[in-house]
Amino acid sequence: MMWYQTKASQILGIQYPILQGPFGGNLSSVELVSTVSKAGGLGGYGAYTLSPQEIIEVDKQIKTATNKPYNINLWVSDTDAVNGTVSDEQFKQAEELFRPYFDELGIALPQKPMVFTSRFENQVEVILHQRPPVFSFMFGIPSADILEQCHRLGIATVGAATTLDEAIVLESAGVDLIIASGFEAGGHRPSFLAAAESSTTGTFVLLQLIKEKVKTPVIAAGGIANGKGVAAALALGADAAQIGTAFLATDESNATAIHRQMLFSDAAKYTTLSRAFTGRLGRGITSRIAKDLVYKEKGFLPFPLQTQFMAHLRKAANEQEKWDMILFWGGQIAPVLKHTKAAELMKSILEETTVYFDHLKV
Repeated sequence: MMWYQTKASQILGIQYPILQGPFGGNLSSVELVSTVSKAGGLGGYGAYTLSPQEIIEVDKQIKTATNKPYNINLWVSDTDAVNGTVSDEQFKQAEELFRPYFDELGIALPQKPMVFTSRFENQVEVILHQRPPVFSFMFGIPSADILEQCHRLGIATVGAATTLDEAIVLESAGVDLIIASGFEAGGHRPSFLAAAESSTTGTFVLLQLIKEKVKTPVIAAGGIANGKGVAAALALGADAAQIGTAFLATDESNATAIHRQMLFSDAAKYTTLSRAFTGRLGRGITSRIAKDLVYKEKGFLPFPLQTQFMAHLRKAANEQEKWDMILFWGGQIAPVLKHTKAAELMKSILEETTVYFDHLKV
């Protein structure tokens, strides 16, 4: 058996068990998804910020760009704001905490964010209607009814776990595959049972813990950017590997030029887990704001109100090129990145995995 003939490849209908991490917040692109899928992996599109109509559009564009399997990703829990809002007092606290940064950029503090209404239910209806080959989700588990409908429609389901407990719950819900999301990964920590801060196990430890207790095939994610990492994950029992930061850094992703540049710069050696930019814990290149506001989380707004609040600051910081005030998502593995073209990255991963896997087998 070749290294790529795994349960995950079989379930997902792909040639190679390599998944491109689906990036939310407008960082995904149809071009990246189709490039990875055409190369035999599974391209992924993060759609949690999109309206149902926008998801339909994206899904059509992907289907036009490739006839290979692909993944659309949603967030089951897309708000931490009670009744979608915060008290005026809480908002005042956030204003005081962040005022120096707004002042430095010479912009006014924004108004209190509008009440946020969860979009997941409407978004998931579109998933069931459009029937992407793969539906992955994080921050929780869809209802038994939704999972049942996915199975009936032939949509493979993939849930994300940051702890063994979460993996056990995902297995009992009947998902097809479980992502073991290690704390090395860039982006948000998709914890849903305990606080994200207490759910920080490394990828390879988490993978082994899950393999010990769970029969559902596991996808290793976090700290993997090349064939060496893929071979190591497979050797520890993973059925696939998901790669985020390395694909985010390619020209085909929707990351800004400066974001991609930062991932290849010296700054990428230093990453931080912070809630300062969105209200949820996520890993990105260390920024001045994340450093300044350690232990001041009480003054942040809940997700996604903090994201809306900080959007004004991000726009001004971008225009003024104050890069140390912006969160550039990225994982701890960024310093080893080499490729700026997704097809070349994919080719290199496959060649290297073959070499290292043969070596490990010996």
